[in-house]
Amino acid sequence: MSGLLVEDLTYSYGPKTALKDVSFSVAAGRFCVLLGPNGAGKSTLFSLLTRLLVSSKGRISIAGYDLQCQPRAALARLGIVFQQTTLDLDLTVAQNLRYFAALHGLSGKDARMRIDAALDQLSMRERDGEKTRSLNGGHRRRAELARALIHDPEVLLLDEPTVGLDAAARRSITEYAHHLADEGKTVLWATHLTDEVYDKDRLVILHQAQVLADGFAAEIAGDMPLADRFLSLTGAEA
Repeated sequence: MSGLLVEDLTYSYGPKTALKDVSFSVAAGRFCVLLGPNGAGKSTLFSLLTRLLVSSKGRISIAGYDLQCQPRAALARLGIVFQQTTLDLDLTVAQNLRYFAALHGLSGKDARMRIDAALDQLSMRERDGEKTRSLNGGHRRRAELARALIHDPEVLLLDEPTVGLDAAARRSITEYAHHLADEGKTVLWATHLTDEVYDKDRLVILHQAQVLADGFAAEIAGDMPLADRFLSLTGAEA
């Protein structure tokens, strides 16, 4: 399938099981929230999706490419924003983006056009000459999103992308990620915050290495606020 498929994925750190038989799929052009308290296994899952870790059990398919059998093709179709910033703080925004473009074989006029388009989408064009270190948290996140979009990925992974941001910046980034799904990107958004989940979102709740719920957010919440449902399922504060 196009989009994202995770099937029977298991991973352990020695005796500690981080993921156990995790399965879910996200159709092309859908926004899916991976919701779980800290320690649920979200970051381990993202490490497996990006091949920073490799599991001997389970299967991952990205935009129709099996990650184990066709890793280069699968990873080429991913855009990634990690929880911790991976920008070079001593480079300007444009320099960071040009470096990333070069890693994807993009250079010259093509790279410049893609960089400008990504910065324009995120209202960051006027900051392309600024050192990344001088940006506030919200603008750094926008720069990372711009970088993730340069090569026009089909699947976008965002691991707790609003950590440390103020309320306005959180809302702006969340709304923009939904807009990308509306435009056809497959988006997997990991968070522990229920207020980042829209009723219409696909929702996968992960807790203690396992999937507890998988469906539309409004259906999972049922007759109570999602924060209360999340608490009842996991015992975690939302």
